Amino acid sequence: MSALAYFLEDEGIATTGISLVREHTEQMQPPRFLWVPFPLGRPLGVPGNPEFQHDVIAAALNLLDSHAGPVLADFERDAPPSGEPEASWSCPVSFGGPKREATTLVEEVAAEVRELAPWYALSREKHGRTTVGASGLEIDAARTLVASVLTLSDADEFDVLKFKYAIEDLKAYYLEAAAASPGADINVNTWLWRETALTRMIRELADLHRDSPREDLRTLIASGFVPREFR
Repeated sequence: MSALAYFLEDEGIATTGISLVREHTEQMQPPRFLWVPFPLGRPLGVPGNPEFQHDVIAAALNLLDSHAGPVLADFERDAPPSGEPEASWSCPVSFGGPKREATTLVEEVAAEVRELAPWYALSREKHGRTTVGASGLEIDAARTLVASVLTLSDADEFDVLKFKYAIEDLKAYYLEAAAASPGADINVNTWLWRETALTRMIRELADLHRDSPREDLRTLIASGFVPREFR
């Protein structure tokens, strides 16, 4: 959509759009986009709420008043509850039960990554592709990089872009594995943020570095690092 927006703008047609993944939109820098803090697949919030959906569309259209870009505006409201019952998690790999023998959060994440490996492999075989790979790291290396930020000091060399991509790879790995599990009929985004040690680690990282002297790290954490609905 961002590339299409550039083409249309070159032809003299003003464009606007809605972004669910802020990092991707920041990279593409389209002329005008509205970032919304909603789950993937729901750019207008929740089904069956036309008033709220109208507000989202109106906020995106209002960006057409901006003649200079790129413009990336935030939609400041969370989506209201959908009223839909939470689907049950039927995957044999469930992280909502008793804790493992792992004694640290880092070990718990390592165990999750191992347990999800068969389902991730099944997803790749089934679809012939994956969205994991933005960091250029193997998944265990991405996990190690993210975990290392728990003990990051101000003096340590640190590539915040690599860190961001490593987190995106881990989230994609979890979501693709979850969606491939037999009989899985769940909101995988809710499962990811409510039941996994990975996102407990991400929240802990956000809490540790929210006031970091590193401006790039503070900016990352402030820009939807943890979705508002799951904070």
